[in-house]
Amino acid sequence: MNINNETAKQVLIDIIRTVNQPENSKKLSEAKASAGKEMLLMMQHVFPLVMQLQTDVIKSYGFSGNREGLVQFSQLIREMERDDVEIARLRSQIRAIYLPPIAINTTNDILI
Repeated sequence: MNINNETAKQVLIDIIRTVNQPENSKKLSEAKASAGKEMLLMMQHVFPLVMQLQTDVIKSYGFSGNREGLVQFSQLIREMERDDVEIARLRSQIRAIYLPPIAINTTNDILI
């Protein structure tokens, strides 16, 4: 599966829109409230919800609707963001949903 930068931006925007839909936003808020500031709980409660929403979106762009499809999409986005600041900005907006604000070395970073 290969996509160009414009399609990649559209997918990321669709993911952000999906996350912000009222029912999804409510589920995420509840998961974040139960996790508090505990990173482990955040990864157990919030991260899976975000991954499921991302998987639902990328399916409509031809990626498989499973973990492999999500990994493939994530790798493509990480490659593209090196040369496209808008893709990097959108990806960081998605990451901010499930990662509390901490200093991150983005070059060694493995999550989307």
